[in-house]
Amino acid sequence: MKIQRLHYRAKLKNDYDKEAFKSELVKCQEMIRSAQKSGQVLTAALYFADTADISETLFFYYEGVGEDNVASPEELLEPINAFLWEWPGTTESRIWVKMYHIYYHSVPESVKGWKRAAKPELRRGRIALLYEEKLFSYVYYHKAIVDEGLLKGDKYQSIALHENVLFSYFEEPKTMVNIKNSAKESEVIEEWLAVDPESHFIHTPECEGLNFMFLPTLFALGVEDLED
Repeated sequence: MKIQRLHYRAKLKNDYDKEAFKSELVKCQEMIRSAQKSGQVLTAALYFADTADISETLFFYYEGVGEDNVASPEELLEPINAFLWEWPGTTESRIWVKMYHIYYHSVPESVKGWKRAAKPELRRGRIALLYEEKLFSYVYYHKAIVDEGLLKGDKYQSIALHENVLFSYFEEPKTMVNIKNSAKESEVIEEWLAVDPESHFIHTPECEGLNFMFLPTLFALGVEDLED
């Protein structure tokens, strides 16, 4: 069964009721648990960003099981739909904007093969901002690294892009793998390092000197938790 690694962002309305939102988040977690028990979802994690550049925004990562009929964020997080602003689209507005999946170290082949050996200690979410003039350079080299498939990294790490915003999900402790399952060293990573990776990132105060800033976790749930 195909596993789709999906990334979305949504903007909270300016006047939303924070206490009511927290209450509805509990219902969202119950719906996620139900989807996990029925085999529709493996991992689902929701993060919150509120900075000078990205105000009161939600970032949602989840692993949907199926071909084209996986559950949507609107379905899985239905209790909080009313709190979200509508984004204009080419044909219609939407509350959850899909982010482009551009970087990873492993491709899930089956539910059994994707299963974590143990419950991860942390399921982390981060975001980064790219300079617009550097955006295509970042995408070019990261796609090249993925296509080469030799650079080792966390099996469950995943980076997606929307506008100039990167959203990264990964787990700790890390399970180090590469796409080709090869011991051969990556050559493309040297090309990426040669173009000054640091110059691609907007370093905001919240980053504390790093390229990515960690986000507060609203919830992070995996099927492994159900086995506890």
